Amino acid sequence: MEKTGSQILIDALKKENVEYIFGLPGGVVIPLFDTLFDYSDLKFILTRHEQAAGHAADGYARATGKVGVCLVTSGPGATNLTTAIATAYMDSIPMVAITGQVKTHLIGSDAFQEADVTGITRPISKHNYLVKNIKELGKVIKEAFYIASTGRPGPVVIDLPVDVTTDKWDGDIHEKINLPGYKPSYEGNIRQIKIAAEAINRSKRPVIYAGGGVILSNSSEQLIELAEKANLPVNTTLLALGVFPEDNEKALGMLGMHGTVPANYAVHESDLLIAIGARFDDRITGKIGEFAPQAQIIHIDIDPTSISKNIRVDIPVVGDANNILTELIKHVNYAERKEWFEKIAEWKEKYRLSYDNTSDVVKPQYVVEQICEATKGEAIITTEVGQNQMWAAQYYTYTNPRSFLSSGGLGTMGFGFPAAIGAQLGCPDKIVIDIAGDGSIQMNIQELSTVVKYKLPVKIAILNNGYLGMVRQWQELFYNKKYAHTLLDGNPDFVQVAKAYGADGFLVEKKEDVRPVIEKAISIDGPVVIDFRVDPEENVFPMIPAGQTISQVKGVELI
Repeated sequence: MEKTGSQILIDALKKENVEYIFGLPGGVVIPLFDTLFDYSDLKFILTRHEQAAGHAADGYARATGKVGVCLVTSGPGATNLTTAIATAYMDSIPMVAITGQVKTHLIGSDAFQEADVTGITRPISKHNYLVKNIKELGKVIKEAFYIASTGRPGPVVIDLPVDVTTDKWDGDIHEKINLPGYKPSYEGNIRQIKIAAEAINRSKRPVIYAGGGVILSNSSEQLIELAEKANLPVNTTLLALGVFPEDNEKALGMLGMHGTVPANYAVHESDLLIAIGARFDDRITGKIGEFAPQAQIIHIDIDPTSISKNIRVDIPVVGDANNILTELIKHVNYAERKEWFEKIAEWKEKYRLSYDNTSDVVKPQYVVEQICEATKGEAIITTEVGQNQMWAAQYYTYTNPRSFLSSGGLGTMGFGFPAAIGAQLGCPDKIVIDIAGDGSIQMNIQELSTVVKYKLPVKIAILNNGYLGMVRQWQELFYNKKYAHTLLDGNPDFVQVAKAYGADGFLVEKKEDVRPVIEKAISIDGPVVIDFRVDPEENVFPMIPAGQTISQVKGVELI
């Protein structure tokens, strides 16, 4: 049966069990949308900006573990999408981004709304394709989903000229995957696994450093089992929050620049660091030469290029965390490590996360704590980037994987709200809350139109301090309080903005109103914006300045 390129694409997406496509139409993708109109079982979510479409696909992928899909037009549609592609790439999120392109014979001629999408996205995607022949289209789509979801996941871009979507073909679509140069290692070398187990068994001061790869490999249960069987304390990265229950006595909290003192100090004092699905980025290591100075390092990761990239490791194990941890558990033994856990207990007692909540001013930490209590820690929390992100990480207790969605590697303002849209669609029975700043929420505030249109009960909690808060904090601490262009004195009335779009909105200026308004917002079956007027000069602590070590930590009194 003869099919157009558009039909081949849509049929291929259905075969990949795609539920939602996020995006915007445009000139060269009209044939795709014309075909999509006849497929009621494949839902298209119309966002108001291409960047938001990409973040929504990303949020859907993070919350569900499935491949997120977005579709935009050529030129500015594609270039608007690049920030979202880069965000997914940095955090290893499986996503297929389909971009329209001008007719094949016009490529390179500076045609209307032409952009070199494959050239632009090559450094920020796991792989990309420019499809010039309809006969290749089915195979490309199959490969794209395979590449995006296997090995170290990541975004794959398919650039699709309009004439390929309108061409017709009645040949067979070859869907067998044959990529000789792409063979991810999943099992892990058994010898290396046994060497790692021996190192764990003889260690006196071990600590697990769990990264986002543990979530991506669905290995939370295996991580918990390893920690319990071998009696190991566990810290997590920002993107791994929830992979190890934070109410577990072995949990040390988040590691890194704004992590807990026990988590950072345990790494500094450890004799064995067990890194799993983590990449030793600069926000974790600080001054590389003084990171974990006494520790032998085990690094478990599916990406061989990440091994010893930033930090030299002693025992590399390449493969899928799920498989490796399952095997590793067989070879480790329980050890009491009484002195080590006593020291950790002292740190936990002395260096609890805390803030001054004695005044009448609404503190942002208090808002996050109340959100946690009101949702019983069971919500999906998305964040923007900055102070709001760190307070959400510190003061909400995460006990389940895929419950904290945030831009880690790229640090993308405007991520949280559209990500919440994707998460809500992927997990309709969950409460989804975007904890935002008054600066970052304005990056994609137009998506209020999207949540109203699709009747999505996403809640937005704006920690409104009137500043670009994290930049202001750095200016206060390191630039003599020269608050250059960080005061947001032109902010809109967020409550009225919400109402203008058709959503509910509430203003909270008093501490006693925080919890009742949160509960009211949760009870509303629709989108809600809450404008919390918080202390404008509150800072995020602890804080290890960039490039420094634990000994330079600010906001706490060190031993």
